[in-house]
Amino acid sequence: MMEETKIKICGLSRLCDIDYVNELKPDYVGFVFAKSRRRITREHAWTLRQKLDPKIQAVGVFVNELAPVVAGYLEAGIIDLAQLHGCEDEIYLHSLRQQTGQPIIKAFSIRNREDVTKASESTADYILLDHGAGGTGTAFDWTLVQEMKRPFFLAGGLGPDNIEHAMAAVHPFGVDISSGVETDGYKDYHKIQDCIRRIRNV
Repeated sequence: MMEETKIKICGLSRLCDIDYVNELKPDYVGFVFAKSRRRITREHAWTLRQKLDPKIQAVGVFVNELAPVVAGYLEAGIIDLAQLHGCEDEIYLHSLRQQTGQPIIKAFSIRNREDVTKASESTADYILLDHGAGGTGTAFDWTLVQEMKRPFFLAGGLGPDNIEHAMAAVHPFGVDISSGVETDGYKDYHKIQDCIRRIRNV
């Protein structure tokens, strides 16, 4: 039996977003600490984390943040995993892992096969394949990763209208969804519900 595709709903910012995910039960949620319209403060993330179902893992999204700062979020229990979207290299990953022992997701922009090779060779616990800098709501060319041997999170432009096609096309370990489950820039309960239903029915 195939393992269920992991689901991450990223960019939560409101208490009602936490209510939505506590009911709908994705595997992960994302709090954005990098420059973005979805960015929240450490204090606000802590408030949201207190309300989050403990069975759902919290992921912190960072771009070129100092490793000790990221470690502080992990050590404080605000997040369970760090997701890195910048130029963090293998030395950075090693340093962060030495400090915390917590899992790391490294994001890669996929434009060509060289990017796929680079992602495959990362020592991160998980890799996430995206279009551009992330959070753009745009999909990349999925044919580039159809032969990828390593499990990965698929991100970029995913939503209820294409999630089943994406899963059939590349069979990802997990999917990372943000703008595709929003209306007017905020998380939409019905879109999250529809997306999760479609994923779990595949």
